[in-house]
Amino acid sequence: AALFPINLLLVLTTGGQLFTGNSATMAIGIYEKKCTVKDLIRNWSIAYIGNICGCLLIDCVARYTGMFTAGAAEMAIHTVMKKCSATFGQTVVKGIMCNWLVCMAVWLCTMAKDMTGKMVGVWFPISMFIAIGFEHSVANMFILPAGLFSGAPLTWGDILIKNLIPVTIGNAIAGAFVVGAGMSFMFGKLGKKE
Repeated sequence: AALFPINLLLVLTTGGQLFTGNSATMAIGIYEKKCTVKDLIRNWSIAYIGNICGCLLIDCVARYTGMFTAGAAEMAIHTVMKKCSATFGQTVVKGIMCNWLVCMAVWLCTMAKDMTGKMVGVWFPISMFIAIGFEHSVANMFILPAGLFSGAPLTWGDILIKNLIPVTIGNAIAGAFVVGAGMSFMFGKLGKKE
């Protein structure tokens, strides 16, 4: 949990695209009339596909270099089995709670003026979602295949239906409505009286 936030910090400080963060920023763009629904769908689609490709590439590199052996393989299998054991509804809610924290980390990082502020803004919300066990679609794009490659008794269909689809739905709800609409209502056009 302590080192995981570096991933989001690297994405945000280098201009990378992360589906979960974009679920809020693009929704805010819609509410503020800065982009169209077509722009949102295009951005979310490209980010999601790019995130899948990146995670699968890292999975392949890790597998090729022998990183999923002994304890690492067992941990990946255990993690995937646990992630695929909750109900659809529980998994959606874990996705909502996770992306609420992720999008708040994105918001805090964006508002910070210096690297120290960005690091602090990212570190606590991200460490919190990891420690609690909430569900992040992009992180799961890495760990779910890693578990399969390590020998988890599941199929690609299992991980999609039991985890990735409900987590993605929850992440999108949190980004677009909980954080996106919430921030636009508090600070933007949604909260303004006509």
